[in-house]
Amino acid sequence: MTSPFGLHRVVEPAGVLPQQARRLDPTPRCGADEVVVDVERLNLDAASFRQLREEHGDGIKAAVLDIVAERGKMQNPVTGSGGMLLGTVREVGPDSPLNLKPGDRIATLVSLTLTPLRITDGLADWDGATEQVPCAGTAVLFGRSIAAVLPADLPDELALSMLDVCGAPALTDRVVRRKNAGSVLVLGGGGKSGSLSLAAARRAGATRLVALVPTEAEARRVRASGLADEVVVADARNPVAVLEAVGKPADVTVVCVDVPGCEHGAILATADGGTVVFFSMATSFSAAALGAEGLAADVEMLVGNGYVPGHAEFALDLLRAEPAVRALFDHRQTAQA
Repeated sequence: MTSPFGLHRVVEPAGVLPQQARRLDPTPRCGADEVVVDVERLNLDAASFRQLREEHGDGIKAAVLDIVAERGKMQNPVTGSGGMLLGTVREVGPDSPLNLKPGDRIATLVSLTLTPLRITDGLADWDGATEQVPCAGTAVLFGRSIAAVLPADLPDELALSMLDVCGAPALTDRVVRRKNAGSVLVLGGGGKSGSLSLAAARRAGATRLVALVPTEAEARRVRASGLADEVVVADARNPVAVLEAVGKPADVTVVCVDVPGCEHGAILATADGGTVVFFSMATSFSAAALGAEGLAADVEMLVGNGYVPGHAEFALDLLRAEPAVRALFDHRQTAQA
C-alpha cells in the first residue's frame, strides 16, 4: 500500500513525513501512484551549495554522495534544504495523478529533501563548482508530488535554474496585488529568484522597485537590466547598512539571499504594516520572529514555501516575456560554465 504523501518510503523514524525523515527508501520500484525518474541533473539550492562549498571545499562531491547514500535523499544536514532535479520518466504507476508518461523529460517542483534518490555514477561528471550537478541515478515521485514537463524552447540548464525558484515570483505577485503595494524591496535582486521577483512586482503594479545587491559589479548588471528603479549596494547581514542604503522603508520586502543573518535588515527596511517574504533557505525563522518583536516592528512575515498554483507557468512567462530577466539568467549560466 502506497501513501500519496510518501509515508511508505520512510525508513526512519517511523511516523514522520518524508521531509522530516532521517532516511528514505530510494529503491526504484514503482508503486501504484508513484513515478520513477531516471535522473540526469540535480540543482542544489543556493544556500545548501554555498554551505557545502564553504565547509568541504574540494571535498564537496564526496559530501553530496555521502548525504545521499546515508539518507536516501539530498538533504543538507546543516541548512536542512536540498534543491530539485531534472530527468526522464522511466515508469508511471497506474494510479499516479501527475499526468506524466514514460519518456517525458521533467523537472521536479518538490524538494530533494523529500524525494527518494539514488546516485549511481559517483558524480563522475561534476566538478563541484556549480549548483547544477550532472549525474546518473533514479528518483521517486509520490502522488502528491509536483513536476513540470521541460519546455522545448529553453535549454535544460536554464529551465532547471528557473524552475528551481519559480515559487518566488508567483508569491511576490500575489502579495503585491493583495496589499496593493506601491514599493517593493528585493534583497538579492540580482539573483535568480530576485530578478524574477522584481519583474513580478512590476507586473503586479508596484511603482517603486528597489534591488539590494552585495557588490558594485552586480549593481551595474541590475541597473543595466532596468528591472529596478533603485539599485543599492549593502551587506544584507548588516541591518543598519540595509536601512541606510534603502532609505524609505518598503511596503513589501522579498528576501532572496543565500546567506544567513539577513532577517533583521529585512525587518528594519519594511514599513509598519508591511510584509516580509522570506524565500531564502538560509533564513532563521526564530531570529526573524524574535527580531521583529525586539524591534517593535509591526510587520507580517511570510514563509515562501515554494508552491503557488500555476507558479511554473507564471515564471516561464516572465522569463520569456522579460528580456532583462533572461539576460541576468544567461549571465549567471555563463559565469558558472
